Amino acid sequence: MEIGKIVHSFESCSSTNDLAREMALQGADEGTVIISEEQTAGRGTKGRIWYSPKKKGLYTSIILRPEESPISLLPLVAGLGAQQAIFEATGLRVGLKWPNDLVWEGKKLGGILCESGYLGNELNYVIMGIGLNISQERTDFPPEIRSRATSLKLAKKEEIDRDSLIRNLWKNLNYWYGLFCQGRKDEIICAFEGNLVFARGERITVVKPEEEVSGFFAGIDSQGGLILDVQGRKLSFYSAEIQTIEYK
Repeated sequence: MEIGKIVHSFESCSSTNDLAREMALQGADEGTVIISEEQTAGRGTKGRIWYSPKKKGLYTSIILRPEESPISLLPLVAGLGAQQAIFEATGLRVGLKWPNDLVWEGKKLGGILCESGYLGNELNYVIMGIGLNISQERTDFPPEIRSRATSLKLAKKEEIDRDSLIRNLWKNLNYWYGLFCQGRKDEIICAFEGNLVFARGERITVVKPEEEVSGFFAGIDSQGGLILDVQGRKLSFYSAEIQTIEYK
């Protein structure tokens, strides 16, 4: 299996994750990539819209069929692969914001959406979706997200070599997914935690639909959950139950 060996490219699609799901159900090989110049109905987590203008970003989805678990670590794999690819292609060291974001100076630069499908109780596939803002100027973003979104071009203050970014992304995803398949989960968790935008001991707030919980960051658990020290009690939170994380 090699991510990026088989690539299906499109000028436009509704969602690369949706196309990848269709191909996965038709038996596409693990490592197959779907990439599009534009998404007309791109999705982020929690049903949010992922703004995907033509030739301004990288919108891609990878079909995976992992035998290892827990698959809840795969967003961490995607984040590490994307972060390292950005560094190798641009020299920028962007931060990871648990569980699904890449950020630069507090602004969102990219996002990850992993979705899975089952046959009965057996895992059939995982779709690893990655969206990166590459060439947007400030005015390219809709007004409602302009203050909290950025692009590699804005961060680097120069044009970005998209082809180099893509080549480095496949290489680094292969590396981190390879560790996952080898069962080297602790290395993934340690690396992800080491690249977070907040460190152990920092005060953060987990925003859930029904409440906000504040405490001190105490690490990432074996399932990829965020551990919060709340008045001496260690509580784990998982992607599905939170809306966002607030930190200084």
